[in-house]
Amino acid sequence: MIKSILKSDDFKIKNCINYMVIAAALVVLVVLYNAGELKASYANLLVQIGYSIILAVSLNLVVGFLGELSLGHAGFMCVGAYLGTFISMQLSDVIESKVICLLISMLCGGLLAAIFGFLVGLPALRLKGDYLAIVTLAFGEIVRTVFKNLPWFGKAMGLTTGAVKFTKKDTPLFIIVFITVLVVLFFVQNLVRSKHGRAITAIRDNEIAAKAMGINVTFYKLFVFVIAAFFAGVAGVFYGHYTTPVMYTFFSYNYSIEILVMVVLGGMGSINGSIIAATLITVINYILQKELPGELAALKFLIYALILIGIVIFNNAPKLSPIKERLSLKVLIAKLTSKNRKPEDILNDPAHWDKIPTKIAMDEVLSTDLQPGNEYVPDKPAKGGK
Repeated sequence: MIKSILKSDDFKIKNCINYMVIAAALVVLVVLYNAGELKASYANLLVQIGYSIILAVSLNLVVGFLGELSLGHAGFMCVGAYLGTFISMQLSDVIESKVICLLISMLCGGLLAAIFGFLVGLPALRLKGDYLAIVTLAFGEIVRTVFKNLPWFGKAMGLTTGAVKFTKKDTPLFIIVFITVLVVLFFVQNLVRSKHGRAITAIRDNEIAAKAMGINVTFYKLFVFVIAAFFAGVAGVFYGHYTTPVMYTFFSYNYSIEILVMVVLGGMGSINGSIIAATLITVINYILQKELPGELAALKFLIYALILIGIVIFNNAPKLSPIKERLSLKVLIAKLTSKNRKPEDILNDPAHWDKIPTKIAMDEVLSTDLQPGNEYVPDKPAKGGK
């Protein structure tokens, strides 16, 4: 199964644009960081953008491609943040390298979150629609309440992660985060384009028809749920190494809804849309927190809600569709790459039918003028109608 997921289709540039953009941005950011031009606040913002992209893309697997509504994604992130960071703290006494501790804790935190995803998904995925959303939402609230009352994790004071938090002396955390983003994108996009991805989208389109075609619906639902929980746990580990202390209040149902908003704004089933929406929402939150300190901080959620309403209206209003089409990335790329063919260029045309412009549309009826006396007359049928 892993081989079929990792086996990519025919190489296409358009399928690798997001890789190239993120890799190019990472190279530029590394150069700026080494030159001392990247502020610490912007480096922290990049970490937030990175784990937000991981959360949005992984939730898009469940909501966009599988078609199930989950509101417990922050709960899986909470499991990874607490357990993964706690393991990293224990390893830091034995291993000096914070990067190695982070990589091991990423694997452990992701696996533990995946186990929780399996335990929750096995009974919960028998439900549909609002019922599944309520169960996953309850799971998220239960998880953070449990960690709030466990003495090993600081109870209500939170888990202090100063021993494993990355500082200026260490390798920049945003580099590891964005490399992980590339790995997540590679796995998710190859999964979606594989036969397993087609089975998952078939379940979303019509579950009864998918069962009739022999698709193991229960297996694929659980598989997607576990994979999404694993990546959410990895994002939680990054959060635990980015901030201190790890507070249970961060993983409320409001954050689960915020992740869902990233998926919906970016487009259900659109990986590139999830990347853009996660980046946009994270930057908006950062700007509002920075520009609205003190008493004005109460206006943050009001302005945030108004911005989201404006984006939703812009994406769905029919009268604004011409403007949206003009600003579309595909249209802009088509205008930049289009070549106006001149009549004299047709003489040197390589004679490929897909490159020769025709004056008559292919769906029009073609007629031929016949000379008088050469009209086609059908033969008379023989006796018996033959």
